[in-house]
Amino acid sequence: MEAFLSVCESIHPMSEGLVAALRQLAHPEAVADRAYLLQPGQTANRLYFLEQGLVRGFYLKDGKEVTAWFMPEGNFVISIHSFFARQPSHEYLQALEDCRLWSLSYAQLQQLYREFAEFNFIGRTLTERYYMLSEQRALHLRMYSAAERYEQLLRDFPDILQRVPLKLLASHLGLTPETLSRLRARRSS
Repeated sequence: MEAFLSVCESIHPMSEGLVAALRQLAHPEAVADRAYLLQPGQTANRLYFLEQGLVRGFYLKDGKEVTAWFMPEGNFVISIHSFFARQPSHEYLQALEDCRLWSLSYAQLQQLYREFAEFNFIGRTLTERYYMLSEQRALHLRMYSAAERYEQLLRDFPDILQRVPLKLLASHLGLTPETLSRLRARRSS
């Protein structure tokens, strides 16, 4: 819980009332490696703060998994469209390691927004941050070469090679596993 509160506090000072409400409402969860937080057809009803572990978001295209993102500890995890539009998801959220999370339901989040002005600011700031990450990923896929995307991923997430299988990394980068192996070999030599 302290890491969750610390991230929020780093964005905007929180009143004692907000801290107390978060402590009361946030639900601790433990999720095993490879377990799903969300699957297609389900409507996302929880916003997660990842205290420990790693989660990926992916979808199926022509029967193949396409990894859209990875999120390590210290970050929020959500299926944005499903959660805010209150519609069934088209994506999977899957733990890639054993995870410890804190979660708020959609109704709890709305309650916190109504009752605490500073939480509106925190929520807006987080939404902007994650939207910019999404746009950055789309830009990288359109404009950067495979080697540039790989290098950027290693800069942004230095320990990813130890935490994520090559097949999932390749999917995330829009490459075949063979192409990613060649990039890794070139970089090592």
